[in-house]
This record gives sequence, structure tokens and C-alpha cells, in this order.
Amino acid sequence: MRVLVVEDSRSLAAVVAEGLRDQGMAVDVAHDGLEAAAKLDLNPYDVVVLDRDLPGIHGDVLCQMITEHDHRVMVLMLTAAGAPGDRVSGLALGADDYLAKPFHFPELVLRIRALARRQPAARARILRAAGIELDPVRRVATRDGRSLDLSVKEFALLEALLRATPALLSTEDLLEQVWDEHADPLTNTVTVTISRLRRKLGDPGVIITTPGVGYRIT
Repeated sequence: MRVLVVEDSRSLAAVVAEGLRDQGMAVDVAHDGLEAAAKLDLNPYDVVVLDRDLPGIHGDVLCQMITEHDHRVMVLMLTAAGAPGDRVSGLALGADDYLAKPFHFPELVLRIRALARRQPAARARILRAAGIELDPVRRVATRDGRSLDLSVKEFALLEALLRATPALLSTEDLLEQVWDEHADPLTNTVTVTISRLRRKLGDPGVIITTPGVGYRIT
């Protein structure tokens, strides 16, 4: 899952981004509306965590721009104003959910995951293929009933491959979905993580590599 955090408080943005990365999400950060609009034009996101009171382009305007875009991104609006009228006005602008500051981080994570499941391209709650079962919410993965002890990136990589099944995902696709905008396109991090994931999944192998094209689960 790829998330854009738009927050003008650099300290809060850094804390939120690091926490979401620890949950296996690929996270980019923008500190004003103009920077956010530029990143939304460049990258595909599942969810935008949007501070309402932004410099550059106000969060209300940016929310309307997002909701009018052809490729719909789910919007979780954050604001220090938590009165019912503020929530109603935020949702009326097209936000999919609304969370007042200060918030509990576990609630933020649950709301982001819930929004990702509500995307127009419906997402199954439990992902299954080749004897593998993965629950993104509970962060549990098994193969043939055997629990898999996966790192954050291994889990996110397996989730991406399962969501795409039976299609292939290229290295670039995986860098976009599992890492973030700072990932070096020339790095071998995808190859290394795929190799570790294969070992943990065990035999028979289920991740197929098509040289020069990408990876898929049989």
C-alpha cells in the first residue's frame, strides 16, 4: 500500500510517516499543497492523509482536486477542528474519512487500511493463492497452515504479489508499491527481498521470475 502524508508540521509528518512505514506501508511526505499536488501527478497512491490547513494550496482545495481526478485516491482528512460541523464540511468536500487531532496512532492505521479496502478496485480482506493466506489487517501470513515469520518489507512484497495474481509485477511496480519515492531504481533491494521471501515460503517455489518482465505467484 502506498500512502501520501500531507502535513505542514514537519515533526508530525516525520513521526506519522515513520510509524506507517513500520506497518509495512510505502510512504511519501509533502509539507504543503503545491508539493502534494505535484506528487499526486507523479505517483499512484492508495490513500492520502491530508492536513486540512495547508500552505500553498489549502487542504480543502486539494481535497476537491483529488476527488475530481480520474484515478480516485481515498482521502483521510486531518484537522485540529473536531466539531461535528467541521467533520461534515470536510466530508462534503469529498474526503472519505475525517480524524481530529490529536489522534491515537493505532486508530490512524486502522482507518487508512479500511480506506484502502474501500477503493473502487475492491480489495479482498483475506488474500489467497498457492496455499498462501495473508490477512493485511491482522498482519498474519501462512502457507499450508504454517505461520510465516516475515519482515515488514517481505510481508508488503507478498501482499503486493498476491493482490496482482495472476498478473506480473515489474521491479518498478514493486518499488512503487512497497518502497517509496526515495527508492533507487537501480538498487537490487527487490531482488534481495524476493530471495529472502522465497526461502521463507519454502518448497515448492511459488514466485516465478520472468527475466526482464517481473514477478508473479503461480
